[in-house]
Amino acid sequence: MATLLRKFSFFSLLLVFSALLALDYGGLDFSAVLDQRAGDVLLKQHAARRPASPDVVVIDIDQKSLENLNDIAGSWPWPRAIHAELIDAIARQKPQAIVFDIFFNEPDTFRQDSDAAFREAVAAHPEVYLPTVLLSDGIGAPLADLPAILGLEKTARADPKARAPLLLPLVLPPQTWRGGLVNFDKDSDGVGRHYLLYQEIAGWRIPSLPARLAQDLGWRHPQTPRQMLNWQSGRRHISYADVYLDFNREKSQRPANEFSGKIVVIGAAAPGLWDLRPTPVSKLYPGVDILATAIDNLQHGDWLTPAPRAIGAPLALGLMLLIALGFQRRMNTLWLAGSLLLVSLGVIAAQWYGLGLRRFWPLAGALGWAWAYYWLGALLAYLEEKARGAQAVALFGRFLDERVVKDLVERGAIDPAQQAEAREITVLFSDIRGFTTISESHSPEFIVDLLNRYFTRQVEVVFRHGGTLDKFIGDAIMAFWGAPVNDPQHARHAVEAALEMSQVLEDFRHDLAGLEEFDVGIGIHSGPAVVGFIGSQARLDYTAIGDTVNLSSRIEGLTKGVARVLVSDATRAACGDAFTFVEHGSFTVKGRAQPVVLFEPQLKESA
Repeated sequence: MATLLRKFSFFSLLLVFSALLALDYGGLDFSAVLDQRAGDVLLKQHAARRPASPDVVVIDIDQKSLENLNDIAGSWPWPRAIHAELIDAIARQKPQAIVFDIFFNEPDTFRQDSDAAFREAVAAHPEVYLPTVLLSDGIGAPLADLPAILGLEKTARADPKARAPLLLPLVLPPQTWRGGLVNFDKDSDGVGRHYLLYQEIAGWRIPSLPARLAQDLGWRHPQTPRQMLNWQSGRRHISYADVYLDFNREKSQRPANEFSGKIVVIGAAAPGLWDLRPTPVSKLYPGVDILATAIDNLQHGDWLTPAPRAIGAPLALGLMLLIALGFQRRMNTLWLAGSLLLVSLGVIAAQWYGLGLRRFWPLAGALGWAWAYYWLGALLAYLEEKARGAQAVALFGRFLDERVVKDLVERGAIDPAQQAEAREITVLFSDIRGFTTISESHSPEFIVDLLNRYFTRQVEVVFRHGGTLDKFIGDAIMAFWGAPVNDPQHARHAVEAALEMSQVLEDFRHDLAGLEEFDVGIGIHSGPAVVGFIGSQARLDYTAIGDTVNLSSRIEGLTKGVARVLVSDATRAACGDAFTFVEHGSFTVKGRAQPVVLFEPQLKESA
């Protein structure tokens, strides 16, 4: 299970994400919303540090204007003579342009004189620019028949019969229709981040109002259908009512050159006039300010140049590859998360730096892919670790106390994938004395039950003292200390277990009436051994091999007639002064040239 999860999570998962990444940046734009929303946060913060140019001024039809001019102009929409008076007054200060963000598409049949005054004012001032709108449906007028002052560009592929449903300033004569489109250019999520420069229909290019202004005033502008707005803050707003009422005083109280050389944009920001749009700066942003921002950007050449979304693909793929390598090498998931967080902050800092260079780098989607891969990879790594832990518990639970195994696995103290290695350990062999005689005088069922009860008690002792049960060899028990978990006191713990096993034997014999001959011998030796999973692919056992194992078995064989528990000199030395040892002399051991000195351990008497 753990191996299967590992192969899936760190190979197949990366391939799946790479395929989805290709679809995303190939045109489906799954993560475009991340680029947009993260960009909005940066753009809003950046706008707060970019003061608007004083060269573009907004005359605002705000709530104050609606209230203060109610007695003079009545309710909205006002008589167009009001606008005519304002045009004449502003024009006297010689602004660069007077730009309306108000539509004049329907005649006022009840106030025809007012419309006439407005027509005269516009005709007298060629610096006045008027908005048009491209409607979403309708037939419209033939584009070839529209007046040249609208600034339509006929390309080589223009259809001479093309029509477009345009909302034109029909209140005015066609020769005064100087201006362009003011359509709200929203992205896929409904937020406006760009402004049209032109709209092409059947080979005809209809300019936007800012683009037409740039063309007439000689400003450099992007050669693209739209510009990305570089938002600003603190644009000067002047209440329409304040300007209008001041111009009608006998002695003006406002500066005489207030609008000289300025671009004056006239529009409505009052909430009740419904010209509020969602932008990165605000969910309800006045349309007149969007227009003013577009004009300001073109005037000063500081619009944003967005990079293609595709630049995020290599970043996303590279980050996912690095994360996959991290998981492959079993790096700590928190360390990986911290590293990815630092990279993310670095990318955000780079985006912020790019805004200062008038560049917009859409990289949030790439970070989104990297984080999605990380979290799914972390989940699979967790599942793998859990499966590996269960595997370890299943494997080592045969040799260690299962409760201890779970704790060790959680702490990472043991690993089923660890290779066999040389360790300093203490090996214990325990064999039943007189077992052949007992077997001959009792039924097989009795013998099996006897062994099971005896082994159960003795294995509990081994586990209680932190030992590893190696195997049962007939009526013998082999256990060792010092692996799989390092135990500096392995010799001491093995001897403690042996002494308790001797006591448990006495209790067990007490329960076996008529089996006084039931006894054991326990041999212990400490030294180096190779420990690990050894065997075939079909069957592996966690065991210890080497001369230390052989000698402990030989020592167990020498206990008969000497002592129930005997330990080697190496074990005695490793125990220090934890026990009292009684020397029983030197013994010749098969396979060793030098005799072995053996000792019987005893608990120290309390003072």
